[in-house]
Parts: sequence; C-alpha cells; structure tokens
Amino acid sequence: MNQKKIFIAMSTFGEYGKDPLTLLQNEGLSYSLNPLKRRPSSKEIIEMAKDCEGIIAGVEAYDATVLDQLPKLQCLSRCGVGIDTIDLEKAKERKIAVLNTPEVVVQPVAELTLAMIFDLLRKLTFHTLKFKEKKWEKQAGSLLSGKKIGVLGLGRIGRRVAELLRKLDVQVLGADLYPDQKWAITHGVVLLSMEELIRTADVLCLHLSILKENPFQLGEKEILSMKKGAALVNVSRGSLMDEEALYGALKNHHLSGAALDVFQEEPYFGKLTELDNVILTPHIATLTEQSRLQMEVASVQNLIDYFETNMVKS
Repeated sequence: MNQKKIFIAMSTFGEYGKDPLTLLQNEGLSYSLNPLKRRPSSKEIIEMAKDCEGIIAGVEAYDATVLDQLPKLQCLSRCGVGIDTIDLEKAKERKIAVLNTPEVVVQPVAELTLAMIFDLLRKLTFHTLKFKEKKWEKQAGSLLSGKKIGVLGLGRIGRRVAELLRKLDVQVLGADLYPDQKWAITHGVVLLSMEELIRTADVLCLHLSILKENPFQLGEKEILSMKKGAALVNVSRGSLMDEEALYGALKNHHLSGAALDVFQEEPYFGKLTELDNVILTPHIATLTEQSRLQMEVASVQNLIDYFETNMVKS
C-alpha cells in the first residue's frame, strides 16, 4: 500500500488495547494521534489533518467548511455508528468515502438501555445518592414484569433491545418508519404508530436515527401525551429530546423518571442535573473495553480496505 497519512481524531484511541495501532503499523500507514485529550474543534481538525488522506473519526463535526479545507482527504472512517455530524452531501461532492462500524455498537448500547430501565424502575441511583448524603431513606420501586416497554426506532439497536426484553417475558411495543412486520411477528413485538406508542408505553426507549427527510423530536406535546408516571430512556441522539420540556415534565412529576446518555450539547451541565429522578451518563453507551477495542479495530480495517481497493488514488 502506498504511504498514506492518517489522523486519529479520537482522544482515547488505543487506550483499551494496542491492536488498532498495531494494525495501522503493519499496513505501513503513517498516523498521528489527537494530542489534546479532548474532542477537537473544527479549526483544530483542519490544522492537524490538513495533509492526511484518511481520518479515523469520533463524534466531532465535519461540516462543509472543514471538509473543504482538507484537500487530501479520501476517507472518513467513523469509529461508531452515527454519521450525522458529517456533511454527507459535501463528502459525496468531494468523493470522500464515509464508513462506520454499525454492528459493534449494538450489544453495548442495548445492554445500557436495559441497565437504565432497571435503574429507573428500582431507583438504584436515587438510593445510592441518598446513602452518599448519609440518609437511610427508602422509596418504593416498580417491577419490570407487567410493564409495556416501548421501543421507538427498530433498527439494529432497537431490535436488539426488544429481543432482550422479550426474553425477560416483557410486553414490548415498537414503532418505526419502515417496520419489519416479519421480524415483529417472530419476536412477539406489537407494532404501533409513533403517536400511539408514545401514549401507551410505561417506559419509552428512543433508538431513532437522524433523518433529514423525517425529522423527529420528543417535544412538549409528545412528552405531555405520555402516560402520567411513565419513564423515558434516550441513548440515541441528544437532538431527539427537548431538554427544557423534559425538565418540566420531571419537575412536576408528569414523568416518574428519565435516563439520558446523550444531550443536545456535550459536555452537559444543565438543569437536569438538579433533579433526583433523572439518571445522567456522559455519552458512554458504547464505552466498554471490549466494544471500544472492537470498534477501533473495525474502523482501522475499514480504512485499510478502502485504500486497498482504491490504489489508483494518490
């Protein structure tokens, strides 16, 4: 393979194992790491990657301005699944390949979803915080058994969440823009419209993708249409949630609780941190040692495969 320069934008790349870096070295690819120990800004990406043919990307933004100032870039390999921070039209215009690692993220995100559901129902975080305040205070939880769990978005992750819940003998309701009727029947998932699912679920889990042609946000109208005492889990995209409306619904106890791993702006230190009926995690859905290492290896392999099949490019 001709010598290619690779910029690795992720600040934690290689922390959970050296396999992805070894793979780059074995292929003779020259790489530079993000030295900032944080997510780079657009200006910093341009400066650090201006001479690179490939980028291994995290969730930082690659808008048209950034892509236009990376003249040698041929391939963006996303370590993860979401590519909504990349201007795909500009990438197509510039003939920049955009790749991702969708399969690796399924199990860790699904498992975190289940963990959050159990936490919300049994109030594990609530009681832990009371202990830390030196308070022996009890609050009754609720059983998962008998609940109607709604899965909004039945892509790879949403389907996996539904399948795991069904193994716990839970009634699972699902909604999707393009539902797979055969899959739903096979796994005993009841398909509803989005509106009916939001109104019906005892626990609503968001697993939607960001689609320009069908934008969606769970706003005040949708939140108030949820059952009083229902709970909400969002490990998908921060933009799917009206955080101000959610705060109001949690504050006045229209919703019993919410668990969020993603936010409109990150890092997040907003008003939701003031409430004791909300569980907040700092965008860690895919952050297990095993899955992160697998994602990093897969993102490197995607880059290698791309260059091997496009050797005619300089």
